Amino acid sequence: MSEQGYLLAIDNGTQSVRALLFDLDGHLIGKGKVELQAYYSTQPGWAEQDPEYYWTSVGEACRRLWAQLDIDRSLIRGVSLTTQRGTVINVDEHGQPLRPAILWLDQRRAEVRGRINGPWGWLFRLAGAQATVDYFRAQAEVNWVAQQQPEIWAKTHKVLLLSGFLSQRLCGQYVDSVACCVAYLPFDYKRLRWAAPRDWKWQAMPVRRAQLPKLYKPGEQLGRISAEASRHTGIPEGLPLIAAGADKACEVLGAGGVEPDTACLSYATTATINTTRRSYLETVPMIPPYPAAVPDHFNTEVMIYRGFWMVSWFKQEFGLREMQRAQALGVEPEVLFDELVNAVPPGSMGLTLQPYWSPGIRDPGLEAKGAIIGFGDVHTRAHVYRAILEGLAYALRQGKEKIERRSGTRITRLRVSGGGSQSDAAMQLTADIFGLPAERPQVYETSGLGAAICCAVGLGLHPDFPTAIRAMTRVGQVFQPDPQAQRIYQQLYAEVYLRMYRQLRPLYRKIRQITGYPA
Repeated sequence: MSEQGYLLAIDNGTQSVRALLFDLDGHLIGKGKVELQAYYSTQPGWAEQDPEYYWTSVGEACRRLWAQLDIDRSLIRGVSLTTQRGTVINVDEHGQPLRPAILWLDQRRAEVRGRINGPWGWLFRLAGAQATVDYFRAQAEVNWVAQQQPEIWAKTHKVLLLSGFLSQRLCGQYVDSVACCVAYLPFDYKRLRWAAPRDWKWQAMPVRRAQLPKLYKPGEQLGRISAEASRHTGIPEGLPLIAAGADKACEVLGAGGVEPDTACLSYATTATINTTRRSYLETVPMIPPYPAAVPDHFNTEVMIYRGFWMVSWFKQEFGLREMQRAQALGVEPEVLFDELVNAVPPGSMGLTLQPYWSPGIRDPGLEAKGAIIGFGDVHTRAHVYRAILEGLAYALRQGKEKIERRSGTRITRLRVSGGGSQSDAAMQLTADIFGLPAERPQVYETSGLGAAICCAVGLGLHPDFPTAIRAMTRVGQVFQPDPQAQRIYQQLYAEVYLRMYRQLRPLYRKIRQITGYPA
């Protein structure tokens, strides 16, 4: 590969930062990884982090990559960046952070003051969409900062996502990828650009167009690695920085699932199911599809907000025995947790979980809460753990069926990536619940690989995205549905799971009225 060169992808997720070196065939040559403290919280429900912490971690991840590889860095052809979505950073005119970054996990809400004026206001009232618009305004981090920290807002030169912040640090320009724009900002999801001057979003928040970075499509050049960034990271100065996309968009691309009949499941902190389409399609009305890492395409995403965070929560609260035993045996804890899953029959002996464990989620409803039903004296920690995995798969299957109904396209293939995909037990029950083969990509670092694909196309090392995807992505292990397990899951899904939210919604509303949570 030394004749063709290498591609560097920087992947700044919620849990870690990775510097990943790929060749043009999509093989992972080396990895430098830095674990992150996901966030800190000074108030209940807040999730913040020092932006400089991310930049420092990027530098450390690169240094760890160089320490393990004996390569000529002049053979690196270019760099791409992918990051967690919806993390907002206010910077001054020198590009210095004015306050901590507000993460996508943050639960604070801004006050909704006044109404949207003009034709938009009339249209929203006529369509019964006022609650959706108010939800958008309450969620917008810029509204909270302007209301609660006006002195910070007055000094704000640019409002950046984490991708834009790191891009500025890498090339010295206020630039970002269209495919990174997943946030409560004045973005036009249908036209894949900042909103037009008369769009209602400019009324809904105090941001000015001049405060936002210049956007480029995936595969376009954002700039070149600056001398300062080179000193910090060891990346050769002058290398092209090529636009990629947010981590979920790049994960779909790196998994190779960009056809409308292929669904990409992400078993990560947030669990998602995505298909990729050329046309704009709202799977849930008033909730837009997100920009794909393929230019001028869309990801029809359905999200389970807490997702495999629930697995981490279980390990922390109930999995100490396995964690300690894994350390003593010198194996990964996931191996022992798979033993827990495999010790329980499909359906968890009637234990059924609904995974809406986040307050204030837009879909299925703001009152939604998590639930586990069907407990009996036979149930153990192992049953609860399997029920978590099954509940997530049920919810994602429901998302699949929403996408199919709205799009008219039947989904016939599954690609599963993210940390949870490394569990054979999770892969098998996914195949059983969906009734489809579950394909695991050969490369685990699919979001980084997706960024590398954007880089390869942007540099002309592959002529187009379809060619690059064929050359750089491959399916690894495939898990086939077990007919007996599939029959059990079909009945539980259709006759129990799909009825849970409708039956429990009145109780969730009562809980909210009585306790004020979530509010």
